Amino acid sequence: MKKKSLITLSILLCASASIAQENKETKMVLNMENTAKAPLDPQTLWKLGRVSGEGISTDGKTLVYGVSNYAIETNSSEKNLYTLSLETGNTAPLTSEKGGESVVQITENGDIIYLFKGQLWKKNRYKGEAIQLTHSETDLENVKLSPNGQYILFSKAVLIKKYHSTDKYPDLPKSDAYVFDNLDYRHWDTFNNGKFNHPFVASYNNGKIGEAIDLLQDEPFYSPQMPFGGSEDFEWTPDSKAVLYVSKKRFGTEYAVSTNTDIYRYDLTSKQTTNLTEGMNGYDTNPTYSPDGTKLTWLSMKKDGYEADKNDIIIFDKASSQRLNLTAHWDGTVNSFIWSKDNRKIYFVAPSKGTVQLFELTVPTNLKNKSLASIKQISEGNFDITGIVGQVANQLIVTSTKFTRATEIYKYDLTNKTLTALTTVNDKMYAHISDNKIESRITKASDGQDLFSWVIYPPDFDPTKKYPTILYCEGGPQSALTQFYSFRWNLQLIASQGYIVIAPNRRGMPGWGVKWNEAISKDWGGQPIRDYLSAIDDISNEKYVDTTRRAAIGASYGGYSVYMLAGVHENRFKTLIAHNGLFDMRSWYGTTEELFFANHELGGPYWDKANAKSYTEFNPSEYVDKWNTPILIFQGGHDYRVPIGQGLGAFQAAQLKKIKSRLVYLPDENHWVLSGHNAQVWQREFFGWLKETL
Repeated sequence: MKKKSLITLSILLCASASIAQENKETKMVLNMENTAKAPLDPQTLWKLGRVSGEGISTDGKTLVYGVSNYAIETNSSEKNLYTLSLETGNTAPLTSEKGGESVVQITENGDIIYLFKGQLWKKNRYKGEAIQLTHSETDLENVKLSPNGQYILFSKAVLIKKYHSTDKYPDLPKSDAYVFDNLDYRHWDTFNNGKFNHPFVASYNNGKIGEAIDLLQDEPFYSPQMPFGGSEDFEWTPDSKAVLYVSKKRFGTEYAVSTNTDIYRYDLTSKQTTNLTEGMNGYDTNPTYSPDGTKLTWLSMKKDGYEADKNDIIIFDKASSQRLNLTAHWDGTVNSFIWSKDNRKIYFVAPSKGTVQLFELTVPTNLKNKSLASIKQISEGNFDITGIVGQVANQLIVTSTKFTRATEIYKYDLTNKTLTALTTVNDKMYAHISDNKIESRITKASDGQDLFSWVIYPPDFDPTKKYPTILYCEGGPQSALTQFYSFRWNLQLIASQGYIVIAPNRRGMPGWGVKWNEAISKDWGGQPIRDYLSAIDDISNEKYVDTTRRAAIGASYGGYSVYMLAGVHENRFKTLIAHNGLFDMRSWYGTTEELFFANHELGGPYWDKANAKSYTEFNPSEYVDKWNTPILIFQGGHDYRVPIGQGLGAFQAAQLKKIKSRLVYLPDENHWVLSGHNAQVWQREFFGWLKETL
């Protein structure tokens, strides 16, 4: 028995040792798997947190930021707020309730006031539970509290026009019809139901809202602007005695053909409204006071009807009654700006040579002399500074992206010019995502000009091998092609599937001077298309490009570019993908909603012979007889910028010509794809088509 027990014990010990070794080996394999990097894929892309800078405490010690996470199971996104100590770097969750929160104000005593489910809430950054402040019958939107805390400014939609049949004919409650006598009958992705966003002002006392005054009572005007305006269209005067709001006071057809927004001042005591930008004919937006309250600044464009005009910073000094364009002499266009804490400088972000960078403007001390402001670029690198959250001492708190990194928050040191990460929301995810080589490339365009492109290579790129290569065509047409990070048109994601991507900064893009930016207007199918061909031809000289496997892809104007290229590429491309692209310029002009855009870019309507070139030589549908390339077409059902007939017309033409083609119709999407599940369908069809045809 003793011998048998020893044998049994020996067997058990051996088995135990064997199991332990197996477990050790298994752990090693799992660790290797956990640390191994893989190319970015669509599922992983949508697992990344989406970071937003929400605000900085008045003492400069705490940053509040938001993180939105998408859940594939519920096809929904959840946003929560976090605090980050700018002294220690420690982070802590601030909210965890289901639903999205956005910061309205951070008070001196550490209270963070935020919007949640249409009401104001308060939570101290140091201690305590969240407290609901307001119990308004209607949801509050675009809230701004007055500096003295005694008033609240917010917006809500007000029924002004009876366009819908149930409003016009109350005795027909089950009807569903719209009746219009003017344009602006639909915008972006919705038909005009007769409701207009209006600003409201009311007294405010710790959550109690007094009787609200409609600043646009009975007027068919919008404030904030439609469709994307927000609280940046509102501003309190430093003394809390008046509010400023942005509005385009045009109605119907006049509204559809104009970009002339103005900044209005409403005096709470006299109840009088004054137009502060009378005679300024383009977009006037983003009113902002200097920290000392002595100067008002805003962004302004000169030309009515030109949405991509040079965006300048205008300053008005109340003491001297002087108004001055601070950036008139600078060859660029401003995205956004903030004042420095000492009132001496303005920091702004703007496109610059394929990136978006920080600039510093020194405000002239004597505006009467109308001396030129000193402007200099202060950041440089292969990244975008997408926004400025605020200033803390000698640092700017900013948001930044790269082709290979989603938005995070950084501090930019104004002394040593360094960018340091504050948030690392997605670092763990990126630790398992393969890196991509990114290069810039200069090509000689057909007219001899230098043409800049970004080139994104597949992970583990080997220059001795050959790769299928994709020409990416940017939309806009005047949007900058920089180090952006998209959750759909993600160039890292595309390259990570084994493709080289070349993304040219063709004519029409900001960051290369105003002349280059304006060169695309009325020349959509001319030099910009030749720029694309120059870029793909140039990179095709590289031995690693498989010239038998090239594609062109793009959305909006990029989709237009694909349709144009389909008729003029002379067999360069093996396959094409167009998303919500303009196919036939006559029908597009007759159905798009922002006619100011069409009038400026095409020159005007198709019945005016002076604009014939836009509707003939630069019209993709005129070249269908030369189409011979497989094409995938995406089209959103609620896209009123590039309405459904464009995608259907292109698909029908391709089918009737017996060209291999596919239509992906997204009935509930607009110019973009916002639903997570629809985005996954989009990615699968996109990459499936490339795999099938390239």
